[in-house]
Amino acid sequence: MIASPSDTICALSTPAGTGALGVIRISGKDATLIFQRIFSKHIEKAPGYTLHYGEIRWNKEPIDEVMVSIFRAPRSFTGEDTVEVSCHGSPYILSQVMQALLANGCRLAAPGEFSMRAFANGKMDLSQAEAIADLIASSSQAEHKLAMNQMRGQFSKEISALRQKLIHFASLIELELDFGEEDVTFADRDDLKKLITEILQIVSGLAESFALGKVLKSGIPVAILGAPNRGKSTLLNALLREDRAIVSAIAGTTRDTIEDETVIEGVRFRFIDTAGLRDTVDEIELIGIGRAMEKADKARIVLYLVEADMHTDEITAEIAASKSRISGDAEWIILANKADKLSPTELSDRFPNEVLPISAFTGLGLPALIAKLVELSQIKTIASGDLVVTNLRHFEALRHTEEALSVALHGLETGITGDFVAMDIRRALYHLGEITGAITTDDLLGNIFSKFCIGK
Repeated sequence: MIASPSDTICALSTPAGTGALGVIRISGKDATLIFQRIFSKHIEKAPGYTLHYGEIRWNKEPIDEVMVSIFRAPRSFTGEDTVEVSCHGSPYILSQVMQALLANGCRLAAPGEFSMRAFANGKMDLSQAEAIADLIASSSQAEHKLAMNQMRGQFSKEISALRQKLIHFASLIELELDFGEEDVTFADRDDLKKLITEILQIVSGLAESFALGKVLKSGIPVAILGAPNRGKSTLLNALLREDRAIVSAIAGTTRDTIEDETVIEGVRFRFIDTAGLRDTVDEIELIGIGRAMEKADKARIVLYLVEADMHTDEITAEIAASKSRISGDAEWIILANKADKLSPTELSDRFPNEVLPISAFTGLGLPALIAKLVELSQIKTIASGDLVVTNLRHFEALRHTEEALSVALHGLETGITGDFVAMDIRRALYHLGEITGAITTDDLLGNIFSKFCIGK
């Protein structure tokens, strides 16, 4: 469990050895007092938002010349007095500074404790705090954009607004219960049904956005399918720009799935090379083909490779047969590989619009394929203000809210008594409050913040 916010904590915000500059953060009511004990300048009473240049000394020995930033409560990240020390990035220097701080009254911060204190001091709500972890972990433009939207409070404002509307009607129904013997009505049932229907639509839309948010966070899964020796592994290597998969002229080289990720035009894709699809009695190869089908079922996009010299009717029949074996609803891109063996005239006349000629070996057609992948990812349709749920905890809370509101709406339509309606609305309010931290438990907070890196 994270210690009381009255403690003064310190941590390396920039891990030792990662660059020429190292940053150490100190937060707590005694932050400036403790740092004053090892610093050459008087900063104990220095105002906030000031910079100070001086020397850190410990046991009468100089350690480093540093720049020190002072932030005063409540105008700091944690809402507490905070000192940020910019040192040279030597592991030895940073270790010595940390030891000096610990010897003079600081303790090491637990993972996520700075963000935990910011939440506890009202500097951000719980969903904004979680967005910090997502922002740090983001590896693509899309992930970064969604994390920034959430960290700026757009999601929190939407949830808080919904809660306030429900709280207003819930209080009126509770008031009715206090006057139950007098048969009075304070909450107009038609207005309440209209409100719950409106909130249900918003909550359902947010919950449905999790399908997109999940693939953005974990990478859009793209399965590469086709018969053996079609160049699937060569295509994987070309898309990743590295020799990730073994390439051989021998059919059936790939017998298991190979997965790797790359970012293309700000979008993270998870490409999955699969075993070649064919009739076989080889037990190991059959297992690989079965796994290929499983991956295709779960993929968002399927890249299906055919040979560029195949006839159109043959391609159509093979695609139809392959699609019949896959139950997912992925978008399919048909690729006629080894098109470098055809003349320019054959390239322009041979293939229908739905077939894209490429050469995984030479790179022919790959820019068009990449453009198609980005288009199908739907990332370009996400604007800066769009709300997309990427957190499983938020999704589950939204689903529970949806269930509670659906029950409340059904109760209103069937004339159920106010005490049961109030109970369902309270349940919806509880689950909405879980998202922003209006409703929390120590176990929940400990689980969330323990996953943060030290220094955040």
